Amino acid sequence: MHYYTDVLKKYADFSGRARRQEFWMFFLFNIAVAIVVAIIDSVVGANMIIYGLYFLAIIVPCIALTVRRLHDLGKSGWWYFIGFVPLIGGIWLLVLLASEGQPQPNEYGPNPKAVHA
Repeated sequence: MHYYTDVLKKYADFSGRARRQEFWMFFLFNIAVAIVVAIIDSVVGANMIIYGLYFLAIIVPCIALTVRRLHDLGKSGWWYFIGFVPLIGGIWLLVLLASEGQPQPNEYGPNPKAVHA
C-alpha cells in the first residue's frame, strides 16, 4: 500500500528515479482502486463521473512516476511520448518500463535500489 501513497506524495515530482517495483506495484494498486471506483460509480449511478474525477486526480502522478521510471533507465522523460506512436510505440514503452534500471548513478540521481536496500 505504501507504494501507492508514496507516489501520491510525490504528486508532480518529475525528477529522480523510480524502481521497477515501485512502478509496477503502483500500477497494480491503481488498477485495483480504479476497479473499486468504477463499481462504486455503477452502484451509485453516477454515469462514470466519480471514475472520471479519479482519473483526473491520478493522471499527473502516473505521468510523473513513468518519467521517473524512464530516468532510472537513463532515458529522458520525453521518451514517454513514444507510447503515442501507433502500433509499436506502446509495446516499446512497455518494454522500457519492464527493463532493469541502470545499477550505477546516472544524471537523474543515485540508484534507487541501492538507496532502499
